[in-house]
Amino acid sequence: MHFLKTLFWVILAVTAVIFSLRNWQPVPINLWAGMTADVKLPVLLVIAVLIGFLPTYAVHRTKLWRLKRRIDNLERNALLSAEPAPAAPAAEPGFIQTTESPL
Repeated sequence: MHFLKTLFWVILAVTAVIFSLRNWQPVPINLWAGMTADVKLPVLLVIAVLIGFLPTYAVHRTKLWRLKRRIDNLERNALLSAEPAPAAPAAEPGFIQTTESPL
């Protein structure tokens, strides 16, 4: 399985390099006030992918962090409640132990 994962990433990287080399041409981007910026197409695509990926990644990591904190808290509480209470001293056989006073 590790081999297939490595093969997938190698194929993806080679495809990205070939795409970048074949499409290394400037793309005009119209900015405000009549300004234009000439950006290479692969750079523009990387920026677009990062704009979509980074917020999603931040939300994912935040959820994982919250879940880890919650699991740690639940485990800590489970360990505290799992400790047995101190046992009451055993009564001598034949005697009934009561908590009420005889008066």
